[in-house]
Amino acid sequence: MSAKSIGIPDGTEVRIPLGKLKKSPNNARRTPHSEAAIEALAASIAVKGILQNLVVEPEVDGEGAATGFFCVTIGEGRRLAQLLRVKRKEIKKNELIRCVIDTANDPHEISLDENVTREKMHPADEFEAFRKLADERGLGVEEIAARFGVTAHVVRQRLRLGAVSPKLVQLYRDGDLTLEQLMAFAITDDHARQEAVYERLPFDPDASTIRRLLTETHVPATDRRARFVGLEAYTEAGGTVLRDLFTEDRGGYLEDVSLLDLLATARLDREADTLRAAEGWKWTEAHLDFPHAHGMRRVYPHPVELSAEDQAALQAVQTEFDRLTEQHQSAEELPDDVDARFGELEAEIERLEAKQQAYDATDVARGGAFVVLNHDGTVRVERGFIRPEDEKPGAETGPESGAEARDEEDGGGEEAAPDDEDDEGASDEEDEDLPLSDALVRDLTAHRTLGLRLNLSEQPDVAIVAVTHALAAQIFYFGANAHVVGIQPVKTDLAVHAAGIEDTPAGKSWSDRHGNWARQMPRDVAGLWEFVAELDHDSRMALFAHCVALTVNAVKLPFDRRPRALAAGRRLAEALALDMTAYWRPTVRSYLGRVTKANILEAVREGVGGEAAERLTALKKADMAQAAEQLLAATGWLPTLLRMAVSQGQADAQSEAESSKFRPEAAE
Repeated sequence: MSAKSIGIPDGTEVRIPLGKLKKSPNNARRTPHSEAAIEALAASIAVKGILQNLVVEPEVDGEGAATGFFCVTIGEGRRLAQLLRVKRKEIKKNELIRCVIDTANDPHEISLDENVTREKMHPADEFEAFRKLADERGLGVEEIAARFGVTAHVVRQRLRLGAVSPKLVQLYRDGDLTLEQLMAFAITDDHARQEAVYERLPFDPDASTIRRLLTETHVPATDRRARFVGLEAYTEAGGTVLRDLFTEDRGGYLEDVSLLDLLATARLDREADTLRAAEGWKWTEAHLDFPHAHGMRRVYPHPVELSAEDQAALQAVQTEFDRLTEQHQSAEELPDDVDARFGELEAEIERLEAKQQAYDATDVARGGAFVVLNHDGTVRVERGFIRPEDEKPGAETGPESGAEARDEEDGGGEEAAPDDEDDEGASDEEDEDLPLSDALVRDLTAHRTLGLRLNLSEQPDVAIVAVTHALAAQIFYFGANAHVVGIQPVKTDLAVHAAGIEDTPAGKSWSDRHGNWARQMPRDVAGLWEFVAELDHDSRMALFAHCVALTVNAVKLPFDRRPRALAAGRRLAEALALDMTAYWRPTVRSYLGRVTKANILEAVREGVGGEAAERLTALKKADMAQAAEQLLAATGWLPTLLRMAVSQGQADAQSEAESSKFRPEAAE
């Protein structure tokens, strides 16, 4: 039916009630409009009205008669936006809509033409237009968002992109930068820095490389210093935070590293002062990192009896804890008040049990403690260090005596424990033979040494005592020089090679084990032989194994010149049936964030499967590493360097199995 047949000339602009408009069956768009698009249109129309008329044709029935309704050929999105406004009660259902009658053209063709021939605005034009609204018209983020039906976050993103260096935006217009790369540059609004980084870029860099270069002088909010100080304290002190609006930046990047270090150090100093006042140490020192090369002897606390009052208190809280545990042992989830009470009881038990270990008052009076920052942003206190100048008069402190001289990297003192008191009860046997010449004394004692060697070689049980005594004397006593067996332990500080290793469960387990032995050592090294000799066989072997274990060094360094030692390390791992899944797991920090995307995908492929790896291929590296950590958490996957050692026999068996696959008889 023509427009004239209904009394309206073709091409006439008319106002039609919204309720009389329908979607045209001839509309070329079959995919529905997205909710976000309709939301945006509704917001725009609410502020600016319908800027472009709808194009409609009269609806007719099967006999060609007009029904009174009109089909929307062009403008279906605007019709839906107005219906949304009706639903929100912003307008009435019979709101008049400006339309143009068109029956001269094929409705399907003009609908297709509307969607195909128009050219969409370049995104760069959109970014700059949003920026102009903010800069020239003074519109705020929320106001712009409301006018265009988008979220405030989207507006902030577009404004940030509009603030990128014009030089880089032009490269984006010309196709020399991708949108993802431009978004990476938008992490900062410093045009000079953006352009300088662009000049440094390799060919076709990924966005993560650009972000890394732009933030290489900054500190992520996940850094231990930032977590310790707190973003609020940092910003209150005048620090600024760089935020990435296009990725999950976990709090952003702190730009003023010097200020952050100053705040962290100042707070650690306050913690150190509080500790010194509370516990009475002669000195306390605050450090961001533990000073492994301090060269001091370390003392440990020893068991002490609780006072009657504390013993009664410990018994009371332990009884209540056991009673609550029994009452709620079958509960799937504890009530909040019970859970809180458990926390209080555990804290009180821990406080009272800590009183069962105490440092000697003289050690506290002349010793000190280091207050350092853990890798998780918490404070760690290492107590019981004695400076060389605070040693008791007469103690051996020469550079070639004691454990200190034989530490490979860390200065050695931190492992030492009890005092090296002067051995007042000891006397040189040579003192009884004063008339003898030095030459004769050397001669006679050489023969005695030979006799000792012969006898010791025939008595392995005594040999174990002697070796354990020699190792313990050098490991647990400073400047002792009290051992007769010439075995010298060389210790390697693993924290020098692996940052944060002491904070891992394995690191804490080793520290606890060493501290436990140190607390059992006699105060005077003169009593060490008796201590070792009187241990039962299992305990003596445990101490021997602990001392030997402290000397193990299988760290591989660049240009390592110890190939045979490293091979021996592999043999040792084989002999021990070492399973590193008990001590290490792949996390973003330990591995996944420090290797390439190809390495991450290979790890997931090996640990989970090819399908899981394939699902990660499109992710950015940071997201890929996070996802891989979750996927690998329960798999026991290990990198090649940490995998179970394979014995020669096992290797031969595997080789035999592999080769058999290609033998004719195996194929049968």
